[in-house]
Amino acid sequence: MGRTDRHTLSAARHAPASANSPKHTAPVPTALARAVAHAVWGMGMALAAQPTLAQQTSPQPTQPQEISAQEAARTYDIPPGPLTTALKRLGLEAGILLSFSTEQTNGLQTPGVSGRHTPTTALRALLADTGLEAVRQHNGGWLLVKRPPPPPKPEAAAPLKEAVLPVVTVRAGAEQETVTGPVAGYVAKRSATATKTDTPLIETPQSLSILGRDELDARGTSTAAEAMRYVAGVQAEAYGHDNTEFGWLTLRGFDDPYAYQYLDGLRTPGYSFLTHKFEPFGLERIEVLRGPASLMYGQAEAGGIVNSVRKTPQADAPREIQVRFGNFSRKQLAADVGGSIDDDQRLGYRIVAVGSEAGELAKYPGLDRRETKRNYIAPSFSWTPSVDTTFVLLSEFQELKSPVGNVEFLDSNWRRTGLLSSEPSFDRHDQRQWNVGYQFSHRFNSTWSVRQNLRTAENRLDVKGVWGYSRDADTGEIARAANVLHQNIRYTAVDTQLTGHFATGPWQHTLLSGIDYMDIDFDLVRYRSWNAPVLNINLPPAGQYGQAVTTPTTLFRSFDDKQRQLGIYVQDQVKFDNWVLSLGGRWDKAKTDSLDRRFSETSKADDEALSMRAGVNYLFASGVAPYLSYTESFLPQLGQSADGRPFEPTRGKQYELGIKYQPPGTRQLWTLALFDLTKTNVPTTDPDNPDEQLAIGEVRSRGVELEAKLSLTRGLDLTAQYTFNDVKITRDNDGFAGKHPVIVPRHMASAWIDYTQQGGDLRGLGVGLGVRHVGSRYADQANTIKSPAYTLVDASLHYTTGPWRLALNVSNLFDKDYGTVYSNYAYYPGARRTVIATTSYRF
Repeated sequence: MGRTDRHTLSAARHAPASANSPKHTAPVPTALARAVAHAVWGMGMALAAQPTLAQQTSPQPTQPQEISAQEAARTYDIPPGPLTTALKRLGLEAGILLSFSTEQTNGLQTPGVSGRHTPTTALRALLADTGLEAVRQHNGGWLLVKRPPPPPKPEAAAPLKEAVLPVVTVRAGAEQETVTGPVAGYVAKRSATATKTDTPLIETPQSLSILGRDELDARGTSTAAEAMRYVAGVQAEAYGHDNTEFGWLTLRGFDDPYAYQYLDGLRTPGYSFLTHKFEPFGLERIEVLRGPASLMYGQAEAGGIVNSVRKTPQADAPREIQVRFGNFSRKQLAADVGGSIDDDQRLGYRIVAVGSEAGELAKYPGLDRRETKRNYIAPSFSWTPSVDTTFVLLSEFQELKSPVGNVEFLDSNWRRTGLLSSEPSFDRHDQRQWNVGYQFSHRFNSTWSVRQNLRTAENRLDVKGVWGYSRDADTGEIARAANVLHQNIRYTAVDTQLTGHFATGPWQHTLLSGIDYMDIDFDLVRYRSWNAPVLNINLPPAGQYGQAVTTPTTLFRSFDDKQRQLGIYVQDQVKFDNWVLSLGGRWDKAKTDSLDRRFSETSKADDEALSMRAGVNYLFASGVAPYLSYTESFLPQLGQSADGRPFEPTRGKQYELGIKYQPPGTRQLWTLALFDLTKTNVPTTDPDNPDEQLAIGEVRSRGVELEAKLSLTRGLDLTAQYTFNDVKITRDNDGFAGKHPVIVPRHMASAWIDYTQQGGDLRGLGVGLGVRHVGSRYADQANTIKSPAYTLVDASLHYTTGPWRLALNVSNLFDKDYGTVYSNYAYYPGARRTVIATTSYRF
């Protein structure tokens, strides 16, 4: 803030970087060395091209020139707020060079600019009432100079100025949004998840929901699964409450948890029992992109992706200490501290740390509840050597120790027995994960910029568990198997993007080209014994637990899979008048080498795929924006047919028609989407070899999604959604064509409203109320048994005074007993009423 040197601002957009503390036990994969070498070379070239400070100083004008009005006009939507931020955005969207001293703009606010403007008129609007004006230079750029002081205003004008200032101040704080930064309230306006560019949501031709920090805090979110409870198109906690936080979700009816999880725009792969665990307190926002997303991300589930964006260093980020207590022995201590290290704000840091404990919700008769313990720390650092260059280093370490998931047995008539599958004296689930990486961005000039994201990570899991595998209809005995599992995933991912902003006649282009690479090593060793102590559903549960279980030593599975993926993609977002056209294509090559150590057998799979997306939006002045899009996805899969041919990747194709509505001057976003999505190459039985499979099946998902995100007045926020999802198996060799997949509901709906008193004696006191409904789901492939629908109520009471915030959150307020039936013997119970009290102090 104290710098007086002159900078050439070209509206650089600095994406924060992801990295995690390297507290690991395995060597960093060799792919990291290759990725880092390429990364360092790219950064070196970018920095070499960076002008020196003297070169950055804008040329002195020989004579101030009259601002030309001959530039091409285009539509802008730059909200009120800090002048520096608004000028950067205008420079980016208009493709102009703008030079000024930071001392000129520090502390100044702008009323913003919206509608159709030339760069000249847009600059005039942004600089209104700032005492500055823009002067055109010989090099085509602009220079900010001080205007002669205006004549004194009449005394009568003073009250008018005082009446306007509070409004500007409030909106400025609410409207400072970047695609990786905080969301003010419930209504985000911009995102990079769908396009990898800074794109307004209303210009994105695909369904996208964003959960910001305020919304997560309002509902007292403790796990990533809980965060998804109020999102359109998403069924959260599909298999009930899970101690291991595995993260089962369905997106538009599809539920591959190993392919939809992303962190800061890079995939977090998983396999078998192992998935990346997300700490909600460490996240700035969660973004859910529904439908195929392979244009930007390569391997992806057809139903969509969930991209979690971490907190990064910010000079004005609030520092927070948080303490939580709740039923089931819940307790948590969390801290979020950071800021600038130097006076020039070139160096920043942030440290997020969480320690928590909670007793499991399931109760074994005669035994104490077992505990889940989680420790998390995420240090990050930023370096901004110039206004055009940013480097952010992120790191993360997390440890989770918990019981395994709870499954309740059903009797032969599909009735609950209260008998749980696990053996408390034997079960455990220990997971450790770390990752470290960076995000680098550099702006060469007003047209071209480069970004690179890199992360290397390791995720290690040790599991001991006892699970039932058959039921004797006559005796009621449940045969159980004891398992010991060791899993490890190491991966390195790097994504390099070149972005250009330019015009060809009246067409405004945002051209993105990129190349990404991922190197993954999956390792699994599993031991199994089929003769663990039996249970009996005809006997009371009490007294059946605590039996001695012999640790298995018979090798059941042992393999090592190595997968490498290279993707090259290009996208052009073109604006003309009120039209926004998005076109993109991608080529991917994925290679998998598998080693089955039990039999010393190897197999290879080489997959190539071309993916595309095409979309068009039309922006009405009223804020209505209809859109139409076509998107594709692909996802390699393990396995092979009877003749030894590897399965083809699954392919997803989707048509989506929708309308987004964002009334001008409001903080509201309404979305309606109709979609038709088909997933092909799904494994199904080989009719000539019933013990084998063919990848020729097909599943179709059609539906309607409505979502509203509203900040109606100060202190009153609302989110609501309704989803109708008709999912059917359309091709199958098992006799299930025309049936609905298991556990996928047709109807889901939810609404959450939160009000905080803004004045008077009750100022700062607030209340929240939510209702969520999940329709019935089929439990078996033949569609003969259903899990009943359920409706749950959540509530909150909170009070904010100065730096303190006190909150009481209750989920499942009326303690409804609900769950999911699966197959002919398993029942997954949902979370019972949970009460959490939170005290937060911000400083």
